[in-house]
Amino acid sequence: MDVDTRLLRYFAAVAEEGNLTRAAERLYVAQPSLTKQIKQLETLLGVRLFVRSRSGMALTEAGRALAGRTPAVLDALAEAVREAKGAAVRAERVLRVGIMGSGANEATPGIIAAFGERRPGWRVEMRQGEWSEPTAGLADGEVDAALLYLPFPGQERWRTAELFTEPRCVLLPAGHRLAARETIGFRELWDEPFVAAPAQAGSWRDWWLATEAREGRAPRIGAETRHPDDWLNAIANGYGIALAPSAAARYYPRPGIVQRPVTGVAPCTVAVVWPPAAEDNAVVREFVAVCREAVAGR
Repeated sequence: MDVDTRLLRYFAAVAEEGNLTRAAERLYVAQPSLTKQIKQLETLLGVRLFVRSRSGMALTEAGRALAGRTPAVLDALAEAVREAKGAAVRAERVLRVGIMGSGANEATPGIIAAFGERRPGWRVEMRQGEWSEPTAGLADGEVDAALLYLPFPGQERWRTAELFTEPRCVLLPAGHRLAARETIGFRELWDEPFVAAPAQAGSWRDWWLATEAREGRAPRIGAETRHPDDWLNAIANGYGIALAPSAAARYYPRPGIVQRPVTGVAPCTVAVVWPPAAEDNAVVREFVAVCREAVAGR
């Protein structure tokens, strides 16, 4: 019997979390899709794996038996894939780095140059992540390290080194009623429609909607987008506003959009992130060290 390893990975997440919502957020998938995948696995195996209730997802006897074996199977497969990709990376002398937005902002070119000095003949390949997957490829093993905004779902499973913080600002259509203001309080934006990341981005989406600063008020969603260009177009076209790092004005200038400082929300943090399995990878360790040195004293 051939079982898709993706189904096993989804099963393991639900078994560990005991909750579909938390597991979906951890996997960066929509909850209905996750439910469908679990049912598909049960049909394929011909057994019931969970007892579903309002309190969560409880493993059946069959589910417990599978859950006892699945982590080892997935870990062995992941290690084999990492070794294969690592061999290819070493042969090509390429370090794959995922980024969200502008990466480490102005420090990014210096990081790449310093890494090249430490590793002559190597190059850094930057890969822009989609907002539906806030690890920018780390979760799927597509990159070796990443420059990300914290927090993101499942952050505790990765190694992180915070580099710097920057204020969040608000991006508004140029014709917006508040566009002429020098500073805007976040309370004034509670009832505005927002352009947001897809729902499967989970707590990362919530952070950029500043749900923690809304005192329980649900945000209004005017549009959902996956890429910076679509996001900016939606704002310029009046579908909503958005919170962003203060660097957005420097890296994403766009006619029809204004940026204003916003009070009442916490700043965002940029970090270099890497897998625990890369702790023994000298190339990744050097990249992390270069990132830290590049922003020292900032």
